[in-house]
Amino acid sequence: MNILLSGCNGAMGQTIETVLSSLEGMDIVAGFDTKSANHQRFPVYQTLENVSENIDVIIDFSHFSAFDAITDFAFQHQIPIVVATTGLSLENEEKLIKMSSEIPVFRTANMSIGINVMLGLVAQAEKMLQGFDIEILERHHNKKQDAPSGTALMLADAINQATDLPYEFVYGREGKSAKRKEREIGIHAIRGGTIAGEHTVLYAGDDEIIEITHSATSKKVFAKGAVTAARYIHERSPGMYDMKKLLGLT
Repeated sequence: MNILLSGCNGAMGQTIETVLSSLEGMDIVAGFDTKSANHQRFPVYQTLENVSENIDVIIDFSHFSAFDAITDFAFQHQIPIVVATTGLSLENEEKLIKMSSEIPVFRTANMSIGINVMLGLVAQAEKMLQGFDIEILERHHNKKQDAPSGTALMLADAINQATDLPYEFVYGREGKSAKRKEREIGIHAIRGGTIAGEHTVLYAGDDEIIEITHSATSKKVFAKGAVTAARYIHERSPGMYDMKKLLGLT
């Protein structure tokens, strides 16, 4: 399987390269990144028009500013694509849905198996913990650009999809009139150090607190998920795929 790695010079791109180096049958034959860097194993392109290698699957872990370039390339050449980039707009997400009518598209904001299990847990908790206040806290390294994280938004959306009366999302709080309202979910972003990723959904009721937390101790968990997703959609029919389908949860 020949892979084009988008965002190959970033931290996640380098982690994916390390994971793939120990696997047989899956090779990075080309990289795409707006930043130049020397790679001994494969050529890196700053312009996708120059890519001449035969590509079977694209793994995109780049900056959201490169979204149109890499997705247009995938669509033009009819190549399956794994999109793990965060910070995408609603318009971006709609574009992926349209693309999936002609090519396989694997889309998730978090490649971790544990996070996708957590999505099911928070949906179940919403149905059982009536009257509890809900807060979402996410912690990431100091180089992460988007806030809140795509995963925090996935968790909030999973809760809303499990209820008939959706919550309003509130991003942080400040001021002297910031009293908590009913039917709201507070979403808070913490940035510092080298935190790979931690998400907590806190349920605060009368005299009791429940927390559901997922911690990633390294970026490898996301890289392994992306590689598994690439293997999963290779030679599949056009459609929209995600981690739930991969895990057989839907």
